[in-house]
Amino acid sequence: MEITYIAQPKITTQDFIDILDKSTLGLRRPLADLEAMKLMFQHGNVYVGAYHGDKLVGLARVMTDFVYTSYLSDLAIDEAYQNQGIGKQLIEETKLKLGPHCMIVLLAAPKANDYYPHLGFEHNPRAWMLKK
Repeated sequence: MEITYIAQPKITTQDFIDILDKSTLGLRRPLADLEAMKLMFQHGNVYVGAYHGDKLVGLARVMTDFVYTSYLSDLAIDEAYQNQGIGKQLIEETKLKLGPHCMIVLLAAPKANDYYPHLGFEHNPRAWMLKK
């Protein structure tokens, strides 16, 4: 069966939690904190889902101003569906929803650090984080 991509899919907070849990991102997200997950889900403003039939197998979640910068906060692919080009296509579908000059920035998960250069992303050593 073919993978289909849907922008702004009709998904719930639980769907969001489930796809993160089925990907390696679940290890670094507060999945047990339902209120935090609800707010994380609500505050994303671009979503693209990858579906195998009716099953959500991948999700890109982005926060953006649609003009200059977008932050790809989650690129979650069900581990059973990884290495099939789904992540690459989710990024391509996401780019279609952004302005023509809008850049995408992200923080790579440890296991995905070598993945992004193959998609044209450039490493930026000037990124900084301030944790609470």
